[in-house]
Amino acid sequence: MAIPRLALFQPDIPQNAGALLRLAACLGVSLDVIEPCGFLWDDRRMRRAGMDYAAAVPVTRHAGFAAFDAARRAAGRRLVLLTTRGGTRLDRFAFAATDVVMVGRESAGVPPEVAATAEIGLRIPMVAGMRSLNVALAATLALGEALRQLQAFPQEVEP
Repeated sequence: MAIPRLALFQPDIPQNAGALLRLAACLGVSLDVIEPCGFLWDDRRMRRAGMDYAAAVPVTRHAGFAAFDAARRAAGRRLVLLTTRGGTRLDRFAFAATDVVMVGRESAGVPPEVAATAEIGLRIPMVAGMRSLNVALAATLALGEALRQLQAFPQEVEP
């Protein structure tokens, strides 16, 4: 069964990337990393940032956005961008199993030309005056909602 993927656009904080690796591992979601990263992405550092979860995540690294975009289009996947400027609220959006949920750089989001390629700009409703959530928290909310809608949370093993 297909389930949504998570994409990190040029991540620049290794601790957030590690948290997102752990999220992907725990939810059984594949991860796309769109380079360049703002830090050296190597096995040793990702094991430290993602603890022992990094080995459990299928990670595809893309040399740049054009390579990522070509691969996701070839796979027939819709790009859902989490953005504070999104025209669609998270709680009013219907996810598809073939979606790729993308978060931008912690420091700058994504450039306008990248945002323009997304089929959906999705925003998380927040209290007035609040600017944004941490990318790992935003991805958690969006992936949780996607898996809930699709009834695609991992099967639990009884304790």
